Amino acid sequence: MNAIILSLSIVALAGLINASFSLGVSVLTLLSGNSLGLKTSHKHLLNLTASFVIGVVIITILLIATTALVITSASHGNLPIWWWYVVCLVMVVVGLLAWSFYYRPGKAGTSLWMPRGFSNFLYDRTKATRSSAEAFSLGVSSVISELPFIIAPLLVSASVLIGLQSGWQLLGLLIYTLFSSLGVLIVWAIVGSGHKLSSVQKWRETNKRFLQFSSGAGLIILSAFVYVYIKGVNL
Repeated sequence: MNAIILSLSIVALAGLINASFSLGVSVLTLLSGNSLGLKTSHKHLLNLTASFVIGVVIITILLIATTALVITSASHGNLPIWWWYVVCLVMVVVGLLAWSFYYRPGKAGTSLWMPRGFSNFLYDRTKATRSSAEAFSLGVSSVISELPFIIAPLLVSASVLIGLQSGWQLLGLLIYTLFSSLGVLIVWAIVGSGHKLSSVQKWRETNKRFLQFSSGAGLIILSAFVYVYIKGVNL
């Protein structure tokens, strides 16, 4: 039972690290702000933001499930110790990249790591989104676009989950999805309750460096923990 709790704790921490990457929150905030600027009704705004969140949740489930399936197929369900070293190395590298590149240095606001052209593309899509289907696809796109960073928490979570029994795997999948989606869920709740988006933007701007540090540090700390645990198990 202790091993199960430890495994689920790793998944939960990985989900929180995923949530600290803020592209989904940025896109949802832009979508909500643009819709409010067009005098969209509150009901339609809720439909758009709900569709966005559903897109984020569904693609997150598909990504971690697919990652686990690929790892299981490649390893036949028996992960070698070197695989865990690779996962730890990926977490360290991504953590260092998050510290170095996640926000553009010297830029005002909350400019992220993406090339300017792609950033403009996402911004234009938020302005053009009018239907729930478009908002859903925008949510999917925001998660996929962040894969260079969320691949690390996805890998460690999927690797942990395939070592659990099916019932615990399902619980772990739900835990990861919930924790990784916390950012967009909070923004959705703020929008739904009628609060101003300016408070979200101000908080993000004030705390962006803390979030950047937390995501990188979280990956490195999680990598060290997994490394020590795996070494201890295989002594």
